[in-house]
Amino acid sequence: MFSHDTKFSPFIAFLISAVVASFDQAVKWMVQQSMTYGESILVTPFFGWLHTWNTGAAFGLLANAGGWQRYFLSAVAIAVSIILTRLIYDTRSRGESIAYSLVLGGAASNVVDRIFRGHVIDYLDFFWRSWHWPAFNLADVAIVCGVLSIISLGLLRGTTHGASKPVERIDTE
Repeated sequence: MFSHDTKFSPFIAFLISAVVASFDQAVKWMVQQSMTYGESILVTPFFGWLHTWNTGAAFGLLANAGGWQRYFLSAVAIAVSIILTRLIYDTRSRGESIAYSLVLGGAASNVVDRIFRGHVIDYLDFFWRSWHWPAFNLADVAIVCGVLSIISLGLLRGTTHGASKPVERIDTE
């Protein structure tokens, strides 16, 4: 696992974020250039490429909200990105720094879509028979991996970033 006491270079963390966002944007560009909207290419019996759009949040939440969600979700992503940037500078944990950078890169890529396209391009499609997982993209994968890492590191450490120590109970009897 990652060392908890080694300061990780913010430059490297931001480089990881930039690579995540750039790679996701490159795949989105390739999907747009090679597939029509709604087109699906079966790769395996349970996976395919799909060119689709998500105007809402995860799992299409707020997708039909009338347009205001574009600005709201963009503002939330920008605010989260500012917080993550601060956390990258402040953390002494290499693992947390990498996890924050994954979330930051994924959020940045999706907010670029939301601001410039009005929707997020999704292209990964998993299914089994009649069961179908909502389409997603590599930015979403980075966000989920980063968040799960943050939670795992917090649980392994016994506390979360910035949390206070447990209060010691004093018996008065």
